[in-house]
Amino acid sequence: MVQAKPCLIAPDPHVVGLTRQVLGIDHLGAEISLNVVEERPLTIWLNGQEIVTAMTIGDYPEFLAQGFLSNQGMLSADEIVEAVDFDAELETVVVRTNTPTNYEAKLRKKTRTSGCAVGTVFGDIMEGIEGLTLPASTIYTSWLYSLSSQINQMPSLYLSAGAIHGTVLCEQNQPLVYMEDVGRHNAVDKVAGWMRANQTSGADKILYTTGRLTSEMVIKCALMGIPVLASRSGFTAWGVELAGQVGLTLIGRMRGQRFQCLAGQERLVYDADPSGEDEGRKHRRKSAQ
Repeated sequence: MVQAKPCLIAPDPHVVGLTRQVLGIDHLGAEISLNVVEERPLTIWLNGQEIVTAMTIGDYPEFLAQGFLSNQGMLSADEIVEAVDFDAELETVVVRTNTPTNYEAKLRKKTRTSGCAVGTVFGDIMEGIEGLTLPASTIYTSWLYSLSSQINQMPSLYLSAGAIHGTVLCEQNQPLVYMEDVGRHNAVDKVAGWMRANQTSGADKILYTTGRLTSEMVIKCALMGIPVLASRSGFTAWGVELAGQVGLTLIGRMRGQRFQCLAGQERLVYDADPSGEDEGRKHRRKSAQ
């Protein structure tokens, strides 16, 4: 098994400004102080055009902007980003390219998706994945079990404050980049922006998300060139259909040593024995006591 190494980017619950303490009372009327996630607007511009305002926790705005524009088809892989300028006071981030882009055509049509916060796909929702076939790869079940264990135990805003989604870019059994945000699509877009900024291929990667496996999530993962999408949550029928169309391995309800795969099963190699008591079962038993 590959030796696990620290993530290149990992959540830090202690970063100032991501959470704050709020006073309240509990079910017994006792006063409590609760750590809650901050939520603030970020307006994304592409050259001289305002594109969208997203509600976000505020970290990695440059990655979020580039990833959002890439996943919406407004920023193609061959376009050169000359600068990404973030203004914290104005709560804006401007992505500047060396040539004009096709954002005007994309803005003419908007599809509201099931995603929270932004929840919009610009242009044709199927554009970009028609004719797309993801690369062949092999996924060992031991990698999935290892990733589930590592990700669930890593420090995160989810563990410290809740009300947040996480997305992790993984290679074999190693988490590489772990992003969090109030919307699952924002977390995915941050990963996409990091991949673009660092010229990282998705061909040998796994994308893990805490969110539902919807059509939007499948489309984003396919556009990122990642052949495997896994989640601890469940599926939508169209998400499964689209995954089969592009040859994406779709794994849901991944908890401990249990998972369900509804598309791309041919990539799986069962090299680990899941017969032992897994973390999910131990957690449920402990909660019942």
